[in-house]
Amino acid sequence: MSITNVEVKKNNNENSLSLIRRFTKRAQSSGAVARVRSLRWNQRKPSSLKTKASALLVLTMRKKFELLAKLGKIIPKKKKYGRR
Repeated sequence: MSITNVEVKKNNNENSLSLIRRFTKRAQSSGAVARVRSLRWNQRKPSSLKTKASALLVLTMRKKFELLAKLGKIIPKKKKYGRR
């Protein structure tokens, strides 16, 4: 990804408010603001090793829960059908 630097120079008879306005317009049109906002909440996909580890953890917890339910130490919740 390329880094975009936005630069404006003050004209002779330009006040600071119009300079800020011109800078803001140029930064918006360059796409830098939109790119930063889109990357703000972007998360990487988890690695395949991490995905496999979490899947194995779910399987072991499920097996442990089924064993405890079979022994009567845990009362499994009834599934609620018809709810959306």
